[in-house]
Amino acid sequence: MDIRATFPEGRAPRYATELAAGADLQALLAHPVTIPPGDRRSIPTGVSIELPAGYEAQIRPRSGLAIRHGVTMVNAPGTIDADYRGELHVLLLNTGRAPFTVHDGDRIGQMVIAPIIRATFVESDSLGDTERGSGGFGSTGR
Repeated sequence: MDIRATFPEGRAPRYATELAAGADLQALLAHPVTIPPGDRRSIPTGVSIELPAGYEAQIRPRSGLAIRHGVTMVNAPGTIDADYRGELHVLLLNTGRAPFTVHDGDRIGQMVIAPIIRATFVESDSLGDTERGSGGFGSTGR
């Protein structure tokens, strides 16, 4: 599938391996950005995309940043709608114990293109019964 995109030279989203599901996004920074522990920053990528109707882009954390530094995303996954044409940013959150510095060109997130299904919500006075019922937040598997 071809996705129209604009990006700075050398900054196209790239799949690291032949079977990778997510294309890496790189930071586009004039100066390094340091994220203190417990804080978050919006990191620009310089990438804008044009998705076809019926698709979304999911922006997800990189597992290497998570395990090595405790850096993840505030809204994982972030959804990019097909009608959005602005620059993609990755909303990084430092859950680690030390400040984390993002440098220009660092791989900061990955983008997965996925089909979407739009539902029609039909008002109802009741819902069907299930074994789980309304139990949530850890209610299964006990």
